[in-house]
Amino acid sequence: MKLLLITFATFSSIAFTSVPVGTPFPDLKAETLDNKTVNIPADTKGKSTIISLAYSDEAEKDLQTWYEPMYDKFIAKTELMSDAYDINLYFVPMFTGTKEAAAAGAKKQMKETIQSDIQPHIVVYKGAVEIYKEKLNMDDKKKPYIFVLDKDGKIIYSTSGAYTEDKMDEIEDNIE
Repeated sequence: MKLLLITFATFSSIAFTSVPVGTPFPDLKAETLDNKTVNIPADTKGKSTIISLAYSDEAEKDLQTWYEPMYDKFIAKTELMSDAYDINLYFVPMFTGTKEAAAAGAKKQMKETIQSDIQPHIVVYKGAVEIYKEKLNMDDKKKPYIFVLDKDGKIIYSTSGAYTEDKMDEIEDNIE
């Protein structure tokens, strides 16, 4: 009986924290650092998309570990890989609740401190985070969550936490 309960508890926790692969990414309206509106996934349809979300200061620090490697791998054009990828890439710091008021100041600071070539890939979200936590199984506010979307805006892969080469390899393997 104990073994049955342990097995059930293990599978239950897997089921409730599983990645929502195959489901549409929920609508997210955000602003670039230049105050242009981006609607994800509506504005991303037709291209594979990587979207990375962080809804706490600690998670945002880990999100920043992804900026340069993802930009270099998927966006920067080098002679060897000039046409290797044609994707959308977004890093999304999320300002919710009382922190929404700090978004404007944070955007200004990001414009001053983040490499200019990465800045167009940063979009700031202000609003409720509950729908994203629920639909995307974003349980741990201390981690960023990275999602790969297909050309129709459906999730085909996800991971979380700070950058590692293994995670990057998995993301690359799932780009259409």
